[in-house]
Amino acid sequence: MAPRKTLGMIVAAAALVAGQFAVGNASAAPAQASPLQQKVDTFLEQHPEARQTSRNTVDFPGGSATIAEPGATVDRTRAPACDNGWLCVQVANGTIYRYYTCQLYQFRGTGDGTFNNNQSSGTVARFYNQNGTQRWTNTAKDTGTASWTPVWSIRPC
Repeated sequence: MAPRKTLGMIVAAAALVAGQFAVGNASAAPAQASPLQQKVDTFLEQHPEARQTSRNTVDFPGGSATIAEPGATVDRTRAPACDNGWLCVQVANGTIYRYYTCQLYQFRGTGDGTFNNNQSSGTVARFYNQNGTQRWTNTAKDTGTASWTPVWSIRPC
């Protein structure tokens, strides 16, 4: 009987150690968010009216944004694809903003990028400085490049 008792004690000791290991892991800090989720979280902090709708897409009243993967290659010469009736802009880090509703949007784009004004022909998109003065305009239908660093807000119509 001694070998069976010894075996039972070994099994019990192993279960105790495994249980302590599992408890130790259960109390470990949660994993950090991925670099992409960190970018999405930063966007959501800056735009409290927005909500995440997919891994890298955020919707806000009147539009949406597709957050670029960190380290993604960005073509700063090609305007983003844009549905009919929308104004789309791509900033230096590759994030694409899409605007549909005619209202003033706060904008935090930086660097050089592109735009696709695919609204109804003749619709004028307006881009504003920090103090609210108009910086420049663009009449649909048109695409082009722009420096977003000084643009603080956008009115697509």
